[in-house]
Amino acid sequence: MSDREIMQLYHSGAKEKAFGMLVLSYRERLYWHIRRFTCSHDDTDDLLQDTFAKIWAALPSFREDAQLFTWIYRIATNEALNFLRRKKIRAMVSFEDIRIEMERRIDSDPYFNGDAIQRQLLKAIQKLPPKQRLVFNLRYFEEMKYEQIAEITGITVGSLKASYHHAYNKIKAELEKNF
Repeated sequence: MSDREIMQLYHSGAKEKAFGMLVLSYRERLYWHIRRFTCSHDDTDDLLQDTFAKIWAALPSFREDAQLFTWIYRIATNEALNFLRRKKIRAMVSFEDIRIEMERRIDSDPYFNGDAIQRQLLKAIQKLPPKQRLVFNLRYFEEMKYEQIAEITGITVGSLKASYHHAYNKIKAELEKNF
């Protein structure tokens, strides 16, 4: 079901059905989007539930001047970034310490089924600054256009292209160092 059909269903009064279709359409994509931030199945499940709760609460105020999927991704991204901020504050540790913890999670994740190269790619991505990591994940994994990423992040297309380029070069250098 398309985003437009979901919103038509919602406006016609079938709100629960529309939301169910929205969850069905976005559950897996948002799971992997959030998972790239948390590196943890359990944390991702919790954040995914929180994300859908926020979407449900905010859906009546969605003005439809943005695309539904970019609006949803913005909520999911904000939830993931807020989670990382809370985690950092609670632990009172540096970004570097959180990065090391995320790398450890990649190695110990029982749900990870990739090979050594994929594991190294995920670790290299964790070494990126948060903005570059976000842009890289949305562009590389989600295959979003820069204009869509700009809607989600509020960052200009030119800045996004530069961030992606820097992220790509850092990841490439990190992978070349390990292989």
